[in-house]
Amino acid sequence: MSTLPMDPLELAGHGPVIPVIVLQRVADAAPLARALVAGGVRVLEVTLRTPAALACIEAIAREVPDAIVGAGTVRSAADARAARDAGARFAVSPGYTGEVGAACRDAGLPLLPGVATASEVMRAQADGYSFLKFFPATAAGGIPMLRALAGPFPDVAFCPTGGITAETAPQFLALPNVRVVGGSWLTPADALDAGDWPRITALARAAAALRG
Repeated sequence: MSTLPMDPLELAGHGPVIPVIVLQRVADAAPLARALVAGGVRVLEVTLRTPAALACIEAIAREVPDAIVGAGTVRSAADARAARDAGARFAVSPGYTGEVGAACRDAGLPLLPGVATASEVMRAQADGYSFLKFFPATAAGGIPMLRALAGPFPDVAFCPTGGITAETAPQFLALPNVRVVGGSWLTPADALDAGDWPRITALARAAAALRG
């Protein structure tokens, strides 16, 4: 590639919350992205959980240049290649395998790999990753687990995702080893179904203002 991929930690520099987005309709992609960007949220994770996901990533990459769109739920080398081809600028995986790591490196995609245990942290670190997604955050031990991981892994930063709400996000962000949180509360399904973009902008504005 002609330009070096961003360091995954750069993603955290754009604000305290990365929205975890599930899109069913391509027509919603660009308006949603514009609504989030208007509220100060630029880094958008579109999960590969629906048939429309890759086309949605492509639409955001093409139509909303101020957004930094990435692919979530990347589980295979094929997912990584498809995400890159759709215009994703980063990848997020629910867990970590060497295959996914290698595919993302080959594709020039910065990867935020998912971990839930100390062994998984060590595996990801061995492959050069030190900014990790802690998932599923609340189910895997939440704040007490992140505090426990800080002891043996003082050089690892986390993006906890899974079960985090607008109310609990500041508690996670207050932890020294947490740089940013992932959350689905910025894009509620009823607001998406109704095309209520002003509501999503308001949720994004509140999330962008969160501090630990």
